[in-house]
Amino acid sequence: MQLSVKDAARFLSVSEKTIYRWIKQESIPSYRIHGFYRFNRAELIEWATSRRIGLSPEVLSTPFDDQPLPRLSEALEAGGVYYRIEGSTREEVLADCVAHLRLPEEVDRNHLRRALLTRERIASTAIGHGIAIPHPRNPEMLHASRSMVTLCFLDHPVDFFSLDGQPVQILFPLIAPSLRAHLHLLSKLGFLLREEKLRKLLHAQANREKIFSMLKQLEERMESRRSP
Repeated sequence: MQLSVKDAARFLSVSEKTIYRWIKQESIPSYRIHGFYRFNRAELIEWATSRRIGLSPEVLSTPFDDQPLPRLSEALEAGGVYYRIEGSTREEVLADCVAHLRLPEEVDRNHLRRALLTRERIASTAIGHGIAIPHPRNPEMLHASRSMVTLCFLDHPVDFFSLDGQPVQILFPLIAPSLRAHLHLLSKLGFLLREEKLRKLLHAQANREKIFSMLKQLEERMESRRSP
């Protein structure tokens, strides 16, 4: 989906002047087509999430089609929570993380591990506050049959080259069967992780029930605000 400057401003809840400033600074992914700047929806979501820039709740609720989107709480239930993921480098912790995931039979673990590493080498998936959301650049290449978000707590903080300079100790690996579901979960997760009380629970490594309950409450509150 190609967005105009006006669309991108609404998408990111900023002014068009700010969008043009980011374009001039070459910090925002953009394309000049027939004299006009255009933006890719998927790239904007990843860019905004990595820089902790808030996305418009209206945009988060805008579907690509009429098919139902996965709920974040349900995707996390499917993925589960794992503690004490081992490794001293980004490559090692991602490998141990993939080894623990409850992957559908159709997803090849080695292929997923390579896809996550490739994505990190292109640009870090760290979003700040010691949290990263590892995911493949092209989710459909995994041929997954369902959406999954897994919460992994690292045994030791690891440098993920985050913009805020903080080492990462919390991972949310994300797998989805389609680009649409992938973008929906990525944007919603990035939005909810802006909540300080949720981040405090995560950094305290609270038990599964408390974390899931908090996420579900926040998700329901966000959805109720969008309801007419």
